[in-house]
Amino acid sequence: MADNTPATDDNPTPLSGIRIIEFTHMVMGPSIGVILGDLGADVIKVEPPRGDRTRDLLGSGSGYFPMFNRNKRSICLDLKDETDLATAQQLCADADVVIENFRPGTLERLGLGYRKLSADNPGLIYCSAKGFLTGPYENRTALDEVTQMMGGLAYMTGPPGRPLRAGSSVVDITGGMFGVIGVLAALEQRHRTGKGSEVKCSLYETTAFLVGQHIAQKAVTGAAAQPMPVRISAWAIYDVFETADEGEQLFVGVVSDGQWKVFCKEFELDDFAKNEAWAENNERVKARDQIIPRIQQLFKSQPRAALVAKLEKCGLPFAPIVRPDELVDDPHLNAAGGLVDLHLSDGTQVRLPSLPLEFDGKRPGVLHDLPAIDEHGDTIRAGLAGRAR
Repeated sequence: MADNTPATDDNPTPLSGIRIIEFTHMVMGPSIGVILGDLGADVIKVEPPRGDRTRDLLGSGSGYFPMFNRNKRSICLDLKDETDLATAQQLCADADVVIENFRPGTLERLGLGYRKLSADNPGLIYCSAKGFLTGPYENRTALDEVTQMMGGLAYMTGPPGRPLRAGSSVVDITGGMFGVIGVLAALEQRHRTGKGSEVKCSLYETTAFLVGQHIAQKAVTGAAAQPMPVRISAWAIYDVFETADEGEQLFVGVVSDGQWKVFCKEFELDDFAKNEAWAENNERVKARDQIIPRIQQLFKSQPRAALVAKLEKCGLPFAPIVRPDELVDDPHLNAAGGLVDLHLSDGTQVRLPSLPLEFDGKRPGVLHDLPAIDEHGDTIRAGLAGRAR
């Protein structure tokens, strides 16, 4: 069983001793920092004088700061002020990694770009999270939703003619994960060469990578991939079904010939099992119009709990349909360290997903709770003064 016991000297985290300076806001940049912070790096979040504006977002943005800013220390600096700018430059001079997601050219104009900082700190790894990599679009302003639309993901998610953004900041977060991969690769390269490097990750190219399977599908089949709601399924049973409980749904996938036999046996579908024409998957896909109505009727006649028990017993893929907030009561996440306890600025406790990794049976935990605005500013400044002496 995993846990998220905080690291100690006897139980060091993977990135202990790595210092990261983070000039970020919103989701993509902070997601890079939170992953590296969860892995044990010392992440110093540089905020404007009144704090990261993400702290105050309403509606769908109200969860951004709590989710992506644990395991960081906060210092507030006015980068238009000469003294504060000098402090920021001093922080970067002693850093292993700098992360930023400002518009192209913003930090360069402040003397906080890669060329200037790496001249003083040759081992620095500088990670820029942008909308686009090098090319005709590189200076455009982008958002997660912008690149989902122009990168084909929204087309694939919604029904025909109704492009739909995915129900999470999936490109921001995945783009941040690619940023982390780049940073870790650059750290390994530095071990061999002693030199730092500039890493860039982006929203648009991340979206293109995510829909790459659909691009490949066109090459293989000669036909463009259809949006997921109307796609031709690769399997006969791969659907959401109503159950006997009002409003309770269940996803079930039967994705191999062996699973088909198990499914038919468990649910006493003897006539299906004896139909030799349906023994192979592709023939079942062609017969979906005959198979699915029967399964819909079967599932609608039984309570969801009974169906779950049968499916779990026989080892078939299934999933109840739940809301994200219901995961805080999930027995698996609660038993295995999958949730960590944090506190909002008003003291409210919140349980949020931990990093989905285990190291020697342990899940990364909380080294620093969500920081208050400039909570660590005095300590960080004092540390800089001590090194200057």
